Amino acid sequence: MKVALITDQHFGVRNDSPVFHDFFEKFYLNFFFPYLQDNGITEIIDLGDTFDRRKYINFYSLSRTRQYYYDELVRRNLKLTSIVGNHVIPYRNTLSINALDLLLNEYTNVVNISEPKEIVFGGTKILFVPWICDDNHEQTMKMLEETHAQVVFGHLELGGFEMHKGVLADGHTDTEAFSKFDLVCSGHYHHRSSKGNIHYLGCPYEMTWADYNDPKGFHIFDTETRELTFVENPYRMFHKLFYDDIGKTLNDITDKDFSEYKNTFIKVIVKSKTNPYWFDMYIDKLEKAGAVNIQVVEDHLNLNLEDDDEIINETEDTLTILRKYVDNIELETDKPALDELMRSLYEEALSVE
Repeated sequence: MKVALITDQHFGVRNDSPVFHDFFEKFYLNFFFPYLQDNGITEIIDLGDTFDRRKYINFYSLSRTRQYYYDELVRRNLKLTSIVGNHVIPYRNTLSINALDLLLNEYTNVVNISEPKEIVFGGTKILFVPWICDDNHEQTMKMLEETHAQVVFGHLELGGFEMHKGVLADGHTDTEAFSKFDLVCSGHYHHRSSKGNIHYLGCPYEMTWADYNDPKGFHIFDTETRELTFVENPYRMFHKLFYDDIGKTLNDITDKDFSEYKNTFIKVIVKSKTNPYWFDMYIDKLEKAGAVNIQVVEDHLNLNLEDDDEIINETEDTLTILRKYVDNIELETDKPALDELMRSLYEEALSVE
């Protein structure tokens, strides 16, 4: 039996942006659902953070999500098992109130997992582990110790993995608790990565610039072989364009087709700009193509880089800078708690339009 694994869908992201709903709809209707149909897959497992806002739901986002996702599940006879993640709970210490139980009861094809539970898929027993908090910590640790399942699907915060590409996260749960399992798959971190038996599956699409140039998509799990197959999302929301008019003609600038950048976010990296009028025409054409947002980055150092990732690689990421700042504070304060607060604020800032 083959099952589709998807996680961190974050419906309603970026302040319930219609542009992102359109982007998500294109992915699900044009790629995700057709792929499942073409491959005879009827079971989906969602590993958490289904919705984006922790404390409420925007009516527009709920309506759009029902139209292009939940109603489509029903129409296509697909079954969904959803794990409660940290983005669908209003309180950090309990999962007793969560968006999945409150919003999706009418969908009989959807099963919500709000406490550790064993479920058999295709003859393979799987332990489902929702977000671990004060309220369920003891129960979860007991289940992990006593279960005979060899596969775990969860929404976990483990140390030593990248939250986003190049941004290491400090996890609160020891990986040792999962060492006895053959396979552990988790949501929560948006960068896809693996260490030993633990696999973070990553989010299915780009939602912030932190996702740029980081392959997104979903996975297919074979319950017989226990193999994971990554299926890459072909659609991109964030693009970098490199402007260089040295040795170019006006036609080289004006004949560019920008239609593929409609409803996307663009960074224009200026390597050489000898003719400001040509550059204005370039930006004007990009705007008329329907780009949502255009940022211009001037390469004042004239580094002649193929892309600006080389600049980024030479700098420290934001979280590292924040941690060092907290470490160097010469005050008597709970530094781990302050570091956690700074990290939480940083994560929320990434999702703001």
